Amino acid sequence: MAKLGKRTRAAREAFAGKDDLTVAEAVALIKANSNAKFDETLEIAMNLGVDPRHADQMVRGVVGLPNGTGKTVRVAVFARGPKADEAKAAGADIVGAEDLMETVQGGTIEFDRCIATPDMMPIVGRLGKVLGPRNLMPNPKVGTVTMDVKQAVEDAKGGQVQFKAEKAGVVHAGIGKVSFDEAKLIENVKAFIDAVAKAKPTGAKGTYMKKIALSSTMGPGVTISVDDAAGH
Repeated sequence: MAKLGKRTRAAREAFAGKDDLTVAEAVALIKANSNAKFDETLEIAMNLGVDPRHADQMVRGVVGLPNGTGKTVRVAVFARGPKADEAKAAGADIVGAEDLMETVQGGTIEFDRCIATPDMMPIVGRLGKVLGPRNLMPNPKVGTVTMDVKQAVEDAKGGQVQFKAEKAGVVHAGIGKVSFDEAKLIENVKAFIDAVAKAKPTGAKGTYMKKIALSSTMGPGVTISVDDAAGH
């Protein structure tokens, strides 16, 4: 077994026996023990009582974090003509149509968010096997298939986070940088939890929010009280 480094050991000791904390306590603990050589991301993982294989239990949505993610989001837009111009003016990193489809089909995906105008979906649809597994497929439910390209690009650049339940019913996202003020991180955590709560599907039975954990990119995780997080 590999020996743990001093920093890892110290962090694990600091987190030992600490469970079901309030959001504020968890954020303070993570900030105090984040000592990587880069600005780590605060990550949230939520175990939900759903089976996403059933359409009426799928959890997906989008949330605009009040204090952004601290991450530079690269945005690609499938659009033509005036809408392509609108996307470029709004700050999109990559804009195209068939040419962009061919680039993606060739395995080059240099973006974190993909937006498309409705008329582009026949082209984008061919990329389902490439974009789908990466959770990059444009979807009208989360506002990434739209004629309001300007707003969609601005939202993506401004700290909007998409979420989608994975096979085991887990929702995972990065929701800020550890260097943010504690108050800003707490606001982001609560905004994300609220958005997932509002996205509760009709087919969810029993306990919806089973477990919520926070961690930094390189640090151990800590569970937070579901009652405190959901009832704030």
